Amino acid sequence: MEVVNILVAAVGAFAFGAAWYISMGKAWMAAAGIEPGPDGRPANGNNPMPFVVGLVAMILVSGMMRHIFSMAAIDTVGKGLVAGFGIGAFFITPWVAMNYAFAMRSAKLTLIDSVNAIIGCAIVGAILNLF
Repeated sequence: MEVVNILVAAVGAFAFGAAWYISMGKAWMAAAGIEPGPDGRPANGNNPMPFVVGLVAMILVSGMMRHIFSMAAIDTVGKGLVAGFGIGAFFITPWVAMNYAFAMRSAKLTLIDSVNAIIGCAIVGAILNLF
């Protein structure tokens, strides 16, 4: 059952990320310096690799969070939601911010990507404890 929890949590975070970046598409492309194509989507956006990498990344994050939650006795949806939020806000976001600062990326890009990490991890945390 743990594998099912991990996969469902990964898909949940991936789905949120898809919705988030669809809603923030223009702002994200501008902040990231990505040229839009004639359809308004990223100019060379037909490559499926970012989606594959994204899904694999969500599976890895969900698996590690499941391990951490098990070791820390985080066993309710509420605890998982709060712990996931904390992981996104205090582990992932500072790392993203540091990398983007050194890469001279915009603060707006940091904010957009950090919201995805924070809410995505909160979703993973909640889903891991649903069943």
